[in-house]
Amino acid sequence: VHGIVRRSSSFNTGRIEHLYKNPQAHIEGNMKLHYGDLTDSTCLVKIINEVKPSEIYNLGAQSHVKISFDLAEYTADVDGVGTLRLLDAIKTCGLINSVKFYQASTSELFGKVQEIPQKETTPFYPRSPYGAAKLYAYWIVVNFREAYNLFAVNGILFNHESPRRGANFVTRKISRSVAKIHLGQLDCFSLGNLDAKRDWGHARDYVEAMWLMLQTDEPEDFVIATGEVHSVREFVEKSFKHIGKTIVWEGKNENEVGRCKETGKIHVTVNHKYYRPTEVDFLQGDSTKARQKLNWKPRVTFDELVREMVDADVELMRNNPNA
Repeated sequence: VHGIVRRSSSFNTGRIEHLYKNPQAHIEGNMKLHYGDLTDSTCLVKIINEVKPSEIYNLGAQSHVKISFDLAEYTADVDGVGTLRLLDAIKTCGLINSVKFYQASTSELFGKVQEIPQKETTPFYPRSPYGAAKLYAYWIVVNFREAYNLFAVNGILFNHESPRRGANFVTRKISRSVAKIHLGQLDCFSLGNLDAKRDWGHARDYVEAMWLMLQTDEPEDFVIATGEVHSVREFVEKSFKHIGKTIVWEGKNENEVGRCKETGKIHVTVNHKYYRPTEVDFLQGDSTKARQKLNWKPRVTFDELVREMVDADVELMRNNPNA
């Protein structure tokens, strides 16, 4: 397995450390990393020409929706044009007929949803620079598939989480904060829109779906989702429940707080800075096509996902309170 890693002045491989042959010394075994960047077409051509891969999974992106409003041009460059650079590199290297290409599309394409639930034929209506950039990537993948007969697919994946989720994504922010509160390292944390509803699955299940899409005879796009919807509020409640605390909500809108029923302490507040300029209120996926054609189905339940994330963060914070 070959991967591309961005150059940074500190190690940014924390989530794949365990894949090194020697994690302490960063010695590579079956995983080989190349310095590269989706904004640099020359390096993409060089890497693809050298490796000559049979499958390419484009999971690279500026993937934080809220931050995409602040880094709109960069998001377009990496998430939109970056995908084109990869596809062009495949073509330049003469690998159109031998490579299978997976594009990480997103439920954010549906944004202001035009129908419930959302499936492959639902019209797109992105509500962020991230969603708009990913929309370009989606269509350029379709174009290369139809223009050059490249085996290229879009996996329209709904939110998928795990203990490796980035710390500034809402699910991980909740699990980390709840773990710290449980260990007495923190009293309170702030969130944005508590009533945003998402279709949350486990990354492990969704990566299997990505792989399955490239093992088919014909390239097709698929929605991958659980079909179940939960609010941010519910994620908070279940996370606290797992450490034996009951959260009771008081107040309205920006003045709302989550208080611990057992101790009376306020553990959650709302801060308007975490709201998006244009909000996506509700996402629910219909993965019927994937279930029928790929024989895929999610195995991890929402409750299991929440428990796994909280348990992993309790362990992490216990060993390293500054993590």
